Amino acid sequence: MTPLKLLVVEDDTASLELMTEVFTYLKAEVRPVSDSEKAAGMIDQEKFDGIFLDLEMPKLNGFELARVIRKSSWNKSTPIIIVTGRDERQTMQEAFALGATFFLQKPVDRQKLTILFRTVSGGMLENRRKSIRVPLQTEVTCTVGSRTIRGISWNLSQGGMQVEVSDLHVKDTVRLSFRLPVSGVSIDVTGTVAWAGESRQGIQFTTLSPPTQQSIREYIAAVEKD
Repeated sequence: MTPLKLLVVEDDTASLELMTEVFTYLKAEVRPVSDSEKAAGMIDQEKFDGIFLDLEMPKLNGFELARVIRKSSWNKSTPIIIVTGRDERQTMQEAFALGATFFLQKPVDRQKLTILFRTVSGGMLENRRKSIRVPLQTEVTCTVGSRTIRGISWNLSQGGMQVEVSDLHVKDTVRLSFRLPVSGVSIDVTGTVAWAGESRQGIQFTTLSPPTQQSIREYIAAVEKD
């Protein structure tokens, strides 16, 4: 299994080195960063399985960086772990409101970090599975309101698909119908246009029945196995 890829953003050198050492020992691939502005640039360039943020940092603080993460195309659903010496209830509420997944109280030590990693790694792996995309080129019928448009798909994940369909716009609600190769299973889902380029669009699924979820999951697993 590919190691979990973690971004650790911490301006305190000792804490950054400790987290890097512990997570590396636990078989994670760690990107340690002490500059929050540099981290903001990385967030829009590559996908991470988990992001650890110090709250008190110069330039962008943890709250501001969390906002950047949740608006990014690559990491908007990536688990965020806030690491801070502040323990006020208001701080925790604000962190969770911004999309934080977990909250770790400083000072940190090896035991705390090990327990936390083992607690959050399952959720990180599940989030990774949802974001895995596999090639899928098949005819897709899109229904937007009273309009029916035909196009083709380019790839598929558990959470959405990339398509090439004319006249789709960001935030459009779309009904997609297509067949999975080999099995011939008919898929009928509802989604929202998350982004739209010159020729391709990204659709985020919003409504999937359990059987449909299972069919897509099995298809992705079969393609990955091959």
